[in-house]
Amino acid sequence: MPLPLDPLLQAMPVGFMAIDRSWRITHVNPSGEAVLGKVRADLVGADFWETFPDNLDNEFGRIYREVMETGRPQRVEAFYPEPLNAWFEAHAVAVETGLALYFTDTTARRTAQNRLAMLARVGAQITGTLDVADAIRRIPRLLTPELGDGCLLTVIDDSGRPRDAGSWHVDPDRRDLLAGYAERRLAALPAKAPVLRSLLGETVVSSGEETLGALTDPAAREIFRRLGPPSVATIPLLGNARVVGALTLLAQSGRIPSEEDLLTAREVADRVGLALHNAWLFDQHKQLAEGLQRRLLSAPVEPDDAEVVVRYTPAAEAARVGGDWHDSFRQPCGATVLVIGDVVGHDTEAAAAMGQIRSLLRGIAAYSDAGPAEVLRGVDAAMTQLEVGTYATAAVARFERCEDGGTRMRWSNAGHLPPLVVQPSGEVVQAGSWQGERLLGSGTDAPRTESVLDLVPGSTVLLVTDGLIERRDSDLDAGMAQLTAAVAELAALPLADLCDEVIDRLVSGRPEDDVAVVAIRLAAG
Repeated sequence: MPLPLDPLLQAMPVGFMAIDRSWRITHVNPSGEAVLGKVRADLVGADFWETFPDNLDNEFGRIYREVMETGRPQRVEAFYPEPLNAWFEAHAVAVETGLALYFTDTTARRTAQNRLAMLARVGAQITGTLDVADAIRRIPRLLTPELGDGCLLTVIDDSGRPRDAGSWHVDPDRRDLLAGYAERRLAALPAKAPVLRSLLGETVVSSGEETLGALTDPAAREIFRRLGPPSVATIPLLGNARVVGALTLLAQSGRIPSEEDLLTAREVADRVGLALHNAWLFDQHKQLAEGLQRRLLSAPVEPDDAEVVVRYTPAAEAARVGGDWHDSFRQPCGATVLVIGDVVGHDTEAAAAMGQIRSLLRGIAAYSDAGPAEVLRGVDAAMTQLEVGTYATAAVARFERCEDGGTRMRWSNAGHLPPLVVQPSGEVVQAGSWQGERLLGSGTDAPRTESVLDLVPGSTVLLVTDGLIERRDSDLDAGMAQLTAAVAELAALPLADLCDEVIDRLVSGRPEDDVAVVAIRLAAG
């Protein structure tokens, strides 16, 4: 029996629908007609499940059946697909005649919430990385499906040319298609194509057919046609007042974005552009810093009776140009000298001080032909005289040919890690204790001493900085034990491979601090 036309229900701004116990619609008010896009004549008397077939298996239907069975009211909010294509909040109340539904369209609120969440997600994700490749990889995924079914990210490379660097589609079956389109489209676009106009600073919206008609490459046209063809919105990415790229958003349904959609897209684009610009600046600074650091470190000497290998790996966390250095050279007497050192600090001042101290040490050793302890004493005196004003650790090892044809290592340690000696058998020993003498620059007159060790042919000696073994969550003893075990396991490798594998095992290519290594392997004899 139909409910009477209650004036209050008729005037209520919330949608109302009454359903009897046989699931026939008995009443709908004007607000309900407006929300559902159907007139009362098409609804009243119709079977509820036939009128809204998706409710048979969705959350709405499950809740309505429970309320009808139990008599307990419930609330549900969910998405109803085409033809409604909207979010609804419904309150289901059991009444004597069946079920009373009070419902509203919450699409606008849901969309706003999703977009706010997306903006927060975008902000957290892209401002949390200074790696250009990582930022490019993340961005297209972050913007779908809230801003479109698919997304293409175009960036301006170092040569000033645009390239499509990232893509994503909500449909897994179309991701490869979109990636294939990204590979071809820039070469098949006329000068007035939307993405090229956006790279000049313009926001452009075009239908799928317009975009399809502008493509000149047959393969690109076919891929785009198979993608929908979708409508397209392209938005410039601005980084510090210059265009650094463009976003292309694809609406698979062919829906042209609203002004609100474009405002959200522009806000996202501004954040993305700034993040890309910052990542690009960081990358440039990092490359410059690393290049400077490497230019300060010369190539190793190549003695006739030994092989020398050097390695330098910068810290991964930031462009931390710093004070780690390695060196190898010959003295006038013919001896080969290896040096490893670390200036306090991780900045340009530390790098500058490293350059000074390294040059002082090299010059004193090369001119005086002095032993390691005297070289370090001379560096101390020069640092004091020149007011270098910093501290550094260093280990100096001199390899001397003996009259019997053997090799003697004479070394001195200014607060640095002890050298590791690898016997031809693979046994690894520390050439001295952890108690290195005072740091360079400490300004005291305490004498420096030397240690001497005779090496058999085929021996290997490694000198490393503490970035290879130091960890925030463990002590240096544990790190040194790990290094010793790794070197022992890899001792049979060629020297270059040994150094590379040790660094890879201990820091996995991403050290917390700079890492410098210098190693020598004597001829087997």
